[in-house]
Amino acid sequence: MSIHISAATGDIARIVLMPGDPLRARHIALTQLKDPVLVSDTRNMLYYTGMYGHTRVTIGGSGMGCPSTGIYSHELYSQYGVECILRIGTAGAYTTELELYNLLNADIAFSESTYALNAHGFKADHVSHQGPAFDLINTTARELKFQVKSGNIHSSDVFYRVETDVPALASANQCLAVEMESFALFANAKQLNKMAACLLTVSDIIPTGLRISPGEREHSLQAMTQLALESVVRIDRHLS
Repeated sequence: MSIHISAATGDIARIVLMPGDPLRARHIALTQLKDPVLVSDTRNMLYYTGMYGHTRVTIGGSGMGCPSTGIYSHELYSQYGVECILRIGTAGAYTTELELYNLLNADIAFSESTYALNAHGFKADHVSHQGPAFDLINTTARELKFQVKSGNIHSSDVFYRVETDVPALASANQCLAVEMESFALFANAKQLNKMAACLLTVSDIIPTGLRISPGEREHSLQAMTQLALESVVRIDRHLS
């Protein structure tokens, strides 16, 4: 049992699927896993462990932003023996070349956040995905005929900003979209020699204001969920 996760030793699988929203974690676990068991509900950050086919997997929330994601992913990696965390979330597109519900596989997360510097002494403003999960997601997508775009993303520390243009860091590094968590996840995985990847669904088109509803964010991201779970199966084989 860690400070923020109340699961007992052995309750967490070696691969964790991590949406930001704990209610999304609950929805996925209860609809996609066989015999899901609630293993932690501290602070209402719900974690379920069950079976997807023959693969044991845990699904649990990260909360919003690098600090929250940093706490949960660090405890999972360092105290529960988790080998891979696959973040699944939503992102706002910086370009009209993307459409609502497009899937993005994050290559490098760029951020103004000081998380990686203060936590691990990393001075760079970017951290890439860690380990082979990124490639395994792309392989799985090709096999299942999912359309997935790979590219850089912006992990922002703020949701509401005065600036209306694409932030300079994101523009300079051809970031396709913005979210708030992957930079911390990738940094923790790098420091702890673990595996991490991030699969995103485009929920907003920032230049036009198009967006999906809060209810759809919780319940209607089936393509991302299916691809993530099928990728977990391949990641588990790799770990074996």
